[in-house]
Amino acid sequence: MAEVSLDCRQMPCPQPVLKCRSCVTDQAPASLLVLVDNSAAKDNVGRFLTSQGYAVTAQEDNGQWLVLAERDSGSAGPAPSPAQDPAPAPAAPAPGQRTLVFISSDTMGRGDDDLGAKLMLNFLATLPELGPHLWRVILVNGAVRLAVAASPCLEKIKSLADSGVSILVCGTCLEHFGLIEQKMVGETTNMLDVVTSLHLADKVIKV
Repeated sequence: MAEVSLDCRQMPCPQPVLKCRSCVTDQAPASLLVLVDNSAAKDNVGRFLTSQGYAVTAQEDNGQWLVLAERDSGSAGPAPSPAQDPAPAPAAPAPGQRTLVFISSDTMGRGDDDLGAKLMLNFLATLPELGPHLWRVILVNGAVRLAVAASPCLEKIKSLADSGVSILVCGTCLEHFGLIEQKMVGETTNMLDVVTSLHLADKVIKV
């Protein structure tokens, strides 16, 4: 099939990924050109298309991104859909043991932000005590600040990632706070990955 072009500008997360998934499922194009208007969408679309067996390149053009995906001529077909597991950890626990930690702020609790920041640091430092059941950490809203260069918690999150825990960082949230270029750890993710991860988890800890 000839190259297919998709205009995904002005689409909220996760619509660009969903539109690409529909195209790949229905048409299986040999090549796909996707136009998006922010780098978070570029990262999410690129990661999805890579998971489907495409070689992906991206080029910025006047504040917009052109994502070109081309399937290897020797490829037999797409990889398993990320709807099965959107961002698998290198050593994910077996089903029945997946604990997901969902964090929506860079502080813990209410009352004093300085205290909350210390509590969050201690919380992240203690998460390894969950052992092999700890599967994935999702950072949304203000929690994305935990994954950027200036965060006092950055080394704790890097340590979790190095141990095999999957770290997903909301791309829309990074864009909102102007932090997309400062992210130092984890995968830039979208709401489809978040919802699917919550569905796959056997236990969810919300902070």
